[in-house]
Amino acid sequence: MNPPSVPERSAGVPGAVVPGAGVSSGPVGLGPVASEPVSSAVVGSAVVVPGPVGSAAAPSGPVPAAVSSAASGAVEASPLATASAAARPPVVRPPVVPAPGPVAPLVPLTRPERLRPGARVAVVSPSGPVREERLAAGLAVLRGWGLDAVALPHALDRHPGARYLAGADEDRARDLQDAWCDPDVDAVVCARGGYGAQRVVDLLDWDAMRAAGPKVFVGFSDATALHEAFALRMGLATLHGPMAGAAGFLEEAATRASLRVALTEPEAARVLGSPTARPLVPGRARGVTVGGCLSLLASNLGTPDGRASLRGGLLLLEDVGEEPYRIDRMLTQLLRAGLLDGLAGVALGSWAECGPYGEVRAVLRDRLGGLGVPVVEELGFGHGAPALTVPLGVPAVLDADAGTLTVEVPALR
Repeated sequence: MNPPSVPERSAGVPGAVVPGAGVSSGPVGLGPVASEPVSSAVVGSAVVVPGPVGSAAAPSGPVPAAVSSAASGAVEASPLATASAAARPPVVRPPVVPAPGPVAPLVPLTRPERLRPGARVAVVSPSGPVREERLAAGLAVLRGWGLDAVALPHALDRHPGARYLAGADEDRARDLQDAWCDPDVDAVVCARGGYGAQRVVDLLDWDAMRAAGPKVFVGFSDATALHEAFALRMGLATLHGPMAGAAGFLEEAATRASLRVALTEPEAARVLGSPTARPLVPGRARGVTVGGCLSLLASNLGTPDGRASLRGGLLLLEDVGEEPYRIDRMLTQLLRAGLLDGLAGVALGSWAECGPYGEVRAVLRDRLGGLGVPVVEELGFGHGAPALTVPLGVPAVLDADAGTLTVEVPALR
C-alpha cells in the first residue's frame, strides 16, 4: 500500500498556525506560542477550554460606545462576530492519563507433576476438527507409552455451519473443562490446532478448573490462546508441544520422542537445541519462557488474556502460512503495544509456509534486532519438522551463540 499523503496543517488542527488571534512567533521548530494564557474549567474528568487557542476573550465589563481606533489601535467587534463567538462550542480535551508504574518481570509458574505409567491423558479438540483415523493413530501412540489415553465425547465433532470448528463452542469448552475437572485425568492434550480456542476461553469455569489443581496441558499453534489463559488465570506452566492428531506428531519420530521425554522424563530434556539453531543477535540471557504462535499472541492483545508486558521473559515465536509482510505487521503490533519492552531474549522456531526464509529472516532481524537482547533463530519448535516440546512458564537460559535454550528446572515435577 502506498503511504497516504500528509495534509497541510490548518486551523482547527493541533499544531496549526493561525495568523493573528493572539499567536506570536516562537522559536524555530517549537511551533506557535499563545501570547495570553487560556483559562479552563474541569468538567467531570475532561478539561473544557472556553474557546480555541487564540480566540478573543469576552470583555469582563461594559465596553464604551465610542472608541477611537486611531487613538487606541483597537477595532470594535461587530455584533455578528460576538454572537458567533458566543455560540462556538467549547473545546473538550481528554484528561491527562498518568504514566503507568513499573511493570514487574515475569515469574516462574506452578509446574504440574510428570506422567507415570498408567496416567490418564484426555485428548480434546478445542479448535479445528481432526480426522478420525489421525485421532485413533495418536491415541495408539500415547497408549504405546504406557499411558491411558482417551478421547472426550466431542473430539470428533464438526460444526454444522462453520466447518473450521470442531463442533459447537459450548461442546468444545465442556470437553476441556470436564477433562480438567475429572480427578482421574492427569493431562490434557489437544487433538489439533486450526482455529477456535479463543472462542472457548471465556466459556470455561476457571474457578472450578483452579480448584481441580494443576495438570499437564499440551498443544501449540491455536492452543497458544489456552497457554496464555492457563498462565494468567491459573499461574500454570504448560508444554508447547505436538498435538495427538496432527501430522507432525504422527509422522516425525523425533517430534514424538521430544514430547515423550518431556512428559515422562523431564529431567532428560533440560537442554533444548537444534542443528539449525544460530544467533540472529548474539548473546546470553536468563528469563522465564513465554509465547508461542505469533498470530495468536498478536490477536490476544486487548483481550482479558492479553498481557501488558513480557518484561523479563524469554519469548518463543513461530508461525505458519504467514507472508513476510504479515509477520512484519504482527511484530510491529507487539512492539507498538509495548509488549516487548524489557524482554530478556527471543527464541525463534519454524516459519513453515511463510515464504522464502531469507525474506522472513530479514523481517525478524529488522523488527527484533533493535531490542538489544539475544535472539536465536531456527531453534526447532513449532510447525516445522521435527519439532521440540518446549515448556512455558519456567526459568531458563538462552544462549544464542550456542543455539540452546536450557531450562533450569525440569518442565514437570
